[in-house]
This record gives sequence, structure tokens and C-alpha cells, in this order.
Amino acid sequence: MKIAIGCDHNAYRLKESIKQFLAQMNIDVVDFGSHTEEAVDYPDVAFQVANEIRSGNFERGILFCGTGIGVAIAAGKVPGIRAALCHDIYSAERARKSNNAQILTMGAQIIGLEHAKKIVDAWIHSEFQGGDSERKVQKIMEQELYYLRNGDNEETDEPTNHGCR
Repeated sequence: MKIAIGCDHNAYRLKESIKQFLAQMNIDVVDFGSHTEEAVDYPDVAFQVANEIRSGNFERGILFCGTGIGVAIAAGKVPGIRAALCHDIYSAERARKSNNAQILTMGAQIIGLEHAKKIVDAWIHSEFQGGDSERKVQKIMEQELYYLRNGDNEETDEPTNHGCR
């Protein structure tokens, strides 16, 4: 497995530690920055990692910022990407098993290193289960595709709400 990894300056130290942890697991890691603690904008790194995954260069990625929220939002704007903010092991497992999330995000100001390692390990070793989850993920992707094709054009048919109100 080859993992794309990235962070902003707030999470540089956590990213570096997780890179070492992944290397100990014999996982190839490509680091898209930040490469120092000098200030960078997290969307730039998140977009780069997400686009690498969208292009098929990587199956999965891990992103870090202060809270993990910003990189999750930014990466999720790239079509086809499902990024999941996880600060516990169960959520990390479900992100893969139920949601087929290709990107794990975490906040360096929220979580400690040892717990982050356990979360990464759970996420790495979880696989998408399909089944009922396949249908749900497909609905998410269809909704995304609708907006990519039609934008906010009010003259087009409304997107399917799949029974939601």
C-alpha cells in the first residue's frame, strides 16, 4: 500500500511521527508537505493529496491540521473524495468499512501521538464492506455528480432526495 500524507504547519510534528509509524509497518508514504513548521494554508495541501487520490496515484491518504476539520472539508470538495475526520478507533474503522473513505483526517491539537497511531492502524487495516453501505455511498456519489453536472441551475430537475426530507 502507498499512502499520500500531508499537513499544515500546526500538524507538522504529528505528521512526521505518523510517517515513521507507517514506515515501521512497511507502508510506502509520499509526503506532500508541509515540510517545516513555517505557516502554510491547509487547503493547498488537502487539495493536492485529494487530487492525487482522485487521479489514481494513491488509494488512500492521511491529512492533518490543527483540528482535522479544515483538511476534511477541503479534501471533500474534490469530486469523488470521501474524507473522514476521526479521533477514535471505532470511527476510523467505520470510515473505511461503511463509508469507503479514502482520506483519514486528524487534528494535531486534539489528539495525542499514541492514540493517533491506534487510529491510523485501525483505518489502514479496515476495508470497505459493501452490502447496504455500497448503496448509501453510491447515493452520495450520485448527488455529487448531479451538482457537478448541473451546478446551482434552478431550471434543472431537483436532485433525488432518496426519501430524505
